[in-house]
Amino acid sequence: MLNKYNTGLIVVDIQGKLARMVDDSEALIANCAKLIKGAQVLGMPIICCEQNPEKLGATVDELSALLAPANPIAKFTFNAGEEPKFIDEINAVQIRSNNINKDKITTWLICGIEAHICVYQTALHLQQLGYQIQLVTDCISSRTPANKQLGINKLMSKGVDITGVEMCLYELIKDCRSAEFKEILNIIK
Repeated sequence: MLNKYNTGLIVVDIQGKLARMVDDSEALIANCAKLIKGAQVLGMPIICCEQNPEKLGATVDELSALLAPANPIAKFTFNAGEEPKFIDEINAVQIRSNNINKDKITTWLICGIEAHICVYQTALHLQQLGYQIQLVTDCISSRTPANKQLGINKLMSKGVDITGVEMCLYELIKDCRSAEFKEILNIIK
């Protein structure tokens, strides 16, 4: 079961024209906005990265407005884990999390594009570093549904768990009496 004290969110490359070209892009962006808002309500750390932003553009406005003032981490490798600044931020999150609630982040929710390239490689790398990974399947996409499914299937075969935005947010709040329940309910609606 997910726990808000040891779970973080990674937003992978939802940027520029590519974000508008992926399959069912409107739903992807709307679901990612819900996930980001929910993670913020729950006080979870969020890390955002962008693939070659000078060429592909910045994170889409709908999401960058939610993520401000944090600056996305620019990367050029498809696997964010090969970008030293990304790993530095993962390590910094561990230190901050341990100082705030005495729990280290052991699980990362992952959303973004493209499922079969950057999301796949980043998720697998983090899993190899010892993190539990939950792929938020209604918050990922690729240019084709077949490539999205390929990314999901391959990650599942490697032991990555799958979830959905509503499923993970309710799992994180655990109880309808929790302080965050009404805010999460309003986000999901």
